[in-house]
Amino acid sequence: QVQLVESGGGSVQAGGSLRISCVASGSVEELRDMGWFRQAPGKEREIVALVSPSGGYHLGNSVKGRFSISRDNAKNTIYLQMNSLRHEDTAMYYCWAYITGRDNWGQGTQVTVSS
Repeated sequence: QVQLVESGGGSVQAGGSLRISCVASGSVEELRDMGWFRQAPGKEREIVALVSPSGGYHLGNSVKGRFSISRDNAKNTIYLQMNSLRHEDTAMYYCWAYITGRDNWGQGTQVTVSS
């Protein structure tokens, strides 16, 4: 089992930047892919970005060109750098980590973008 703790969320004006982090603890030797999902009120949870242990990544279509994901395996940490933020990026952002046969989720960190 893995515990995930997010940090770095907050409020920012449209066009601004924010970086959020997620630290994993517990059975970190079993970590596989990690990433970020987000969920806005009344909407379904969607993929924002995923990163493999080797650094290969996938970005959701709505954030390509604006967001980037990175991973520090030595620190068991992933980061989401969010640039050119838009009002529609406002959501709860959840850290996700996959261990064989199991999805693990953090509690979430709120990102609010004011227009």
